Amino acid sequence: MRPQTLAAAFVPVLTGASLAWYHNSFHTAGSLVALFCAIFIQVGTNFANDYFDFKKGADTDDRLGFTRATAAGLIQPETMLKATFLAMGIAFIAGLYLVWIGGWVIFWIGLFSIIFGILYTGGPFPLGYNGLGDLFVFLFFGFIAVMGTYYVNTHEWSIESFWISMPVGALCVNILVVNNLRDINQDRATGKKTLGVLFGEFVLKAEYLVMLLIAYSILPLLYIVFGYNSAIFLPFLALPLAILQLKSVWYHTKKLTLNKTLERTAQFMVLFGILFSISIILQSS
Repeated sequence: MRPQTLAAAFVPVLTGASLAWYHNSFHTAGSLVALFCAIFIQVGTNFANDYFDFKKGADTDDRLGFTRATAAGLIQPETMLKATFLAMGIAFIAGLYLVWIGGWVIFWIGLFSIIFGILYTGGPFPLGYNGLGDLFVFLFFGFIAVMGTYYVNTHEWSIESFWISMPVGALCVNILVVNNLRDINQDRATGKKTLGVLFGEFVLKAEYLVMLLIAYSILPLLYIVFGYNSAIFLPFLALPLAILQLKSVWYHTKKLTLNKTLERTAQFMVLFGILFSISIILQSS
């Protein structure tokens, strides 16, 4: 299940729901079901990655990352594939409630989220194997997850929710960046074409920095353009932790140490997400 990565499911829903609260449109049941669905889609995606990476030979004995259950022989491949469809099926069934309150647009958002969760490592053109993983993480865990949650609550799209989603998407990407930086040598050997394999480690390190800059640059934009009060700068309290993780990414000497960096990057995303959400809610005070 890779619980250390589930921040990617929790923070987008929290942020989108917080914006709905600020606009006096918070829907408790809709937000909770959206969180439930997001978690199960993320878990299903992790199961799919475990299965397809094993089938494609990407998880070798030289792997530095966390133990993969299928490759380690702890779970049979067929069982992992069944678990993938079970998790995605649970998300789909629960998501029908969101379709009921939000309309058919939510149906298509949920369906495509499930499909691309599987296609990230599965199918004839797996996104994560062809340099497209970062783009789709930003799209689905940023724009689609945050704006979709906001829509379930308010039944409307807004440019404000678009900008609110950008820090979330950027910080989700950074979890993937650390993963790809750690596995760059193994990915190169197994033919997995991540951005690191295609363009080198420097690009991944620069990407991590750029994603942090995006996350923090949106805060003054909200203050200046959308008239948010000074509480919107609350996430800057977490900036020292961001700098520590950036140093770890840029100056690590052993790839194995990036496992801890990955966990802390996800933890930072949770901290940023909580502070960001609080700062949005405080706009109504």
